[in-house]
Amino acid sequence: MNVTIAVAQKEHYDFAQQICDTIESSALQRGTGIAKRTPEYICQKIDKQEAVIALEGNKFAGFCYIESWEHEKFVAHSGLIVHPDYRHLGLAKKIKTFVFEYSQKKYPMAKIFGITTGLAVMKINSDLGYRPVPFSELTDDPSFWAGCKTCTNFDILQRKENKMCLCTGMLYDPNETKK
Repeated sequence: MNVTIAVAQKEHYDFAQQICDTIESSALQRGTGIAKRTPEYICQKIDKQEAVIALEGNKFAGFCYIESWEHEKFVAHSGLIVHPDYRHLGLAKKIKTFVFEYSQKKYPMAKIFGITTGLAVMKINSDLGYRPVPFSELTDDPSFWAGCKTCTNFDILQRKENKMCLCTGMLYDPNETKK
């Protein structure tokens, strides 16, 4: 596997639809909820240099993007996906590590968080220093939670007033690490 991971650039717009399709098909196969994104949204993330792409030559291998909340107090990594041809090779961990380190440079004071139902992502996050937390420790920005509307479990999140769902909240606080 000769995969390169880099901050996505405008020349990667052509992969936006494939990224969205891969995210959606993966969620359907796993039977888990996932927030759907449009190719336009992926391109906006690329424009803001808030997307990371993994390629083998010109072949799409993986992707992840960054979102910031509450005036950069919180940063989330979302849309982590590995193309089926590249799964079980450790690429998800490499992408997540790259986006984690990139986020720390771009947003050095931000708490980094994610919500996931995937055990593999929970393990990667734990290895990077995240800890499981209740949703109350995550952003309360309504626009973050609105991103969950396309998830099959959104009704649970609503009933629980954004305080819990089937996802696990995980948080990396740079201030805790420094202590």
